[in-house]
Amino acid sequence: KNEKVILDGWSTPSGTTWSPDSKWLAYALSDLNFNSEIYIHSADNSAAPVNISMHPRRDRTPFWSEDGSKLAFVSNRNNGDDDIWFVWLKREDWEKTQRDRDEGYYFESEEKKQEDDKKKGDEKKDVEPLQIDFEDIHDRLYQVTSRPGNERAPVVSKDGKKIYFTAGSDGSGGRNLYSVKWDGKEPKQLTKGGQNPYGVSLEPTGDALYFLQKGSLSKLDSKSDKATPMPHIARMNIDHKLERAQIFEEAWSALNEGFYDPDFHGKDWKGLKKKYKKWALSASTSQDFYYVFNLMLGQLNASHMGLRGSNNEETQQESTGRLGIEVVPEKEGVKVVHIVPRTPADKVKSKLYVDDVITSVNGQKVKSNINFFGLLAGEAENQVLLKVKGTDGKVREVVTRPSESISTELYEEWIREKKALTEKYSNGRLGYIHIRGMNLPSFERFERELMASGLGKEGIVIDVRYNGGGWTTDYLMTVLNVKQHAYTIPRGAAKSLDENNKFRQYYPYSERLPLSSWTKPSIAMCNESSYSNAEIFSHAYKTLGIGNLVGMPTFGAVISTGGQRLLDGSFVRMPFRAWYVKATGENMENGPAIPDVIIDNPPASRAKGEDAQLKKSVELLLQQLDSN
Repeated sequence: KNEKVILDGWSTPSGTTWSPDSKWLAYALSDLNFNSEIYIHSADNSAAPVNISMHPRRDRTPFWSEDGSKLAFVSNRNNGDDDIWFVWLKREDWEKTQRDRDEGYYFESEEKKQEDDKKKGDEKKDVEPLQIDFEDIHDRLYQVTSRPGNERAPVVSKDGKKIYFTAGSDGSGGRNLYSVKWDGKEPKQLTKGGQNPYGVSLEPTGDALYFLQKGSLSKLDSKSDKATPMPHIARMNIDHKLERAQIFEEAWSALNEGFYDPDFHGKDWKGLKKKYKKWALSASTSQDFYYVFNLMLGQLNASHMGLRGSNNEETQQESTGRLGIEVVPEKEGVKVVHIVPRTPADKVKSKLYVDDVITSVNGQKVKSNINFFGLLAGEAENQVLLKVKGTDGKVREVVTRPSESISTELYEEWIREKKALTEKYSNGRLGYIHIRGMNLPSFERFERELMASGLGKEGIVIDVRYNGGGWTTDYLMTVLNVKQHAYTIPRGAAKSLDENNKFRQYYPYSERLPLSSWTKPSIAMCNESSYSNAEIFSHAYKTLGIGNLVGMPTFGAVISTGGQRLLDGSFVRMPFRAWYVKATGENMENGPAIPDVIIDNPPASRAKGEDAQLKKSVELLLQQLDSN
């Protein structure tokens, strides 16, 4: 009966925290553009919430200082990473100069100082109400940290003079606890070894901080900055049957409240629960439980879903060593017919050659009734002795160290093939770039390839076939949508500025743009194995009119996904946000990007050294270039 809704909407506030006087709430809230801002909201809802961060980058994790002077938060607005910022709650504090802070306010009388000191010394049962000056409050921001990496979890000391936070970059590979004065001075590392502290909280007296690291509790003295482990023992008896019932309910309920389509793709979500729960709870193992739950999810015919957790069953794990060769059987062993570049078989000290015959592995003869690769089982990263017969009939010993995986080397070999075909099909006029994933490393490689593969070329072929997705489509769109508005001529490049027409293609993009640029024609390829953000790219490339899209329709799996951690630490994915093509109003989930030119590659294409999709792309782009 006493409940009162003070905020209602599609987005849920995160990091909600009470002010010291319990009259205000601070929280982070996202808008429909998914920009997260920090708000201060009166607890009695007597006034509308006030946006105190006001920036198009992500702001989150607010934390009040007990002295009522600041509200700290994490912001992504500068340096491309998360830093600690705070807002001065009172204009008077914000207006003080450094000298004012060092020497005291010049207009404060001695009597006033003594009165303030007396107030501080008096013990009060009630906390003084906070004074917050809301007018232009978003202008009173102060950046505390600017470290490389991301700072998280700010906690302000009781007197407001020090801010604690977690951060990485000490070379340990993990995160540690740090402190810094409110003005960014005197940074100090408080823990070492990358123990990943979390759950940092301030003791009510302000004399200590508590935090967890690797499941253990530690206490940090706020005066000495010394951390001390707090030993504890905990035991728990688990009824796995009841636990699984709870996990099922949690996972089902999370999707019931968060799945992107309120109509669940036309399926009866409650009916599915009734049907599948009894089967899931009859499972004898965790893996079978997850499997049955995922069968239920499959009825929704939606992507980016799944329940996963730890596997408690003991299974044998064995890794086969990879030499990077293809072989065919011979009388005395196996003959090498292909070597993947940059694999163990291609190294200077363990070099194998096409037509070499491997006769033994670690002293064991290679016979026709033995699987050659079985001889390399369990040998990944170990030294292996091969006996090899060369084309000259001589036998030599080769010591090699097989790799656990050669997927990257196989990918690079495939890329070299595609570049060579592009060179052949276009007679050297076009460059080729494959984007392996929609992630930052792939984007950074794309930027480099614009120079490495595009330098001196008339156009570029952009390939997102077999791309599993990610998030960088808008980075790529920014690069491909650059419009040249001027051109420049440095002294020494021309004998006379009357020659300016020769320089129309030149502009100092690298010093003027945050990302690279491509202003020449391009064409893009996709296929049925282009997923998620690679499909968003394909839709965007086509509908924005950047160029033609060639290949096969994409898979049709586009939903923004997150997830929720469950009781036992298992995790259920949460497809929560629909994506629609603005030009057509089409839902990208089960709505693939359809190429302008649909063409498939026959199964034997690579064996024949062909790529029909690439060949057609080159033909179309050359036609475009020749018609201009």
